[in-house]
Amino acid sequence: MLVKDVIYVDYINYKKPCMVIGFPYCSFKCDKECGVPVCQNSALTNQPDINIDTDDLIKRYLSSSAEAVVCQGLEPMDSFKDLWFFILKLRREYHCYDDVVIYTGYTEEELENPPSGLSKLFKLRQFPNIIVKFGRYIPNQKPHYDEVLGVDLASDNQYAERIS
Repeated sequence: MLVKDVIYVDYINYKKPCMVIGFPYCSFKCDKECGVPVCQNSALTNQPDINIDTDDLIKRYLSSSAEAVVCQGLEPMDSFKDLWFFILKLRREYHCYDDVVIYTGYTEEELENPPSGLSKLFKLRQFPNIIVKFGRYIPNQKPHYDEVLGVDLASDNQYAERIS
């Protein structure tokens, strides 16, 4: 599995202690819509990709004090096969049903009705305890507290939802 970064125990990105996985790809849709570079995670593109064994990552998670997994930027949904396979192994092989939080810049509608016709949300709903943070980053907005995540989100259009 290709990643940019792994933080094995984090207390910032979710209301529970979490392992944070930084995914390696993004279409930079936020920059394109704003017409200027606004991506908070763009510096990650300069970091080398890390090829990490999915089983090793899960075992490290299970042996840590983390109580949830957060998948974030660049853009986890642009690495959907790796994301889905990680969750599949976590649930079916390791029987771990802790929260998995996915931070995405896509809208709910984009993930429900993609051009390919295969709903990523439909596929993710087969697993229990999946939470998705939806919405692009829009600069110069007042952060607001999200009850589901237990953290502040940067833009008015962003929100989290437990999808399963």
